[in-house]
Amino acid sequence: MELIDPRAQSYAEEHSSVEEDLLRSIASHTYENHPHSHMLSGHLQGEFLALISLLLRPKRILEIGSFVGYSALYLSRGLEEGGMLHTLEVREEEAAVARTNFSRANAGNRILLHHGNALEIIPTLRETWDLVFIDADKTNYINYYHMVLPQVRPGGLIIADNVFFHGEVLEDQIKGENAQAIHAFNEFVSKDPSVEKLMLTIRDGLLIIRKK
Repeated sequence: MELIDPRAQSYAEEHSSVEEDLLRSIASHTYENHPHSHMLSGHLQGEFLALISLLLRPKRILEIGSFVGYSALYLSRGLEEGGMLHTLEVREEEAAVARTNFSRANAGNRILLHHGNALEIIPTLRETWDLVFIDADKTNYINYYHMVLPQVRPGGLIIADNVFFHGEVLEDQIKGENAQAIHAFNEFVSKDPSVEKLMLTIRDGLLIIRKK
């Protein structure tokens, strides 16, 4: 399902900050060569993530799901001096590409990539998170939420991607394991009194969650 009118998408991109050359190169290569290029955050969402990071000025960011490192580079823009972004990627090939892209951006001093299962890695990270971006396997969104929320500082943010899951959560009968998992996550967060939440119609849907 095409959720956003392509003309509106194009217009919004034309009137937003220009995509940096390196990020444009990463996006172009991914779109042309990766069979799952639709997983890339894209220019408009990337600029949104960067703006949130710049406003929040986080010391510690956690990204669950690196893919090729595109969104991490946007998120890292707002890091305080000496801040660090931890990003987790389970697939070896994508982790290798992300490392290369971080090296190209000279971001090794502010982005640390962990290759492996996020459910196993997250408990080993003894950090207090200012900002968390969840963009990984949809069936574990609730598990990731439970794991990271206690580590998010009051006033910190969790941003969850793909909360429309290609429009499948909008159907009268939600079919498919991933769509059902995302709907369950959305419902769970909507009923959580410990957070404020706002769902945005950017790309495939972003759920902005602020810990009280």
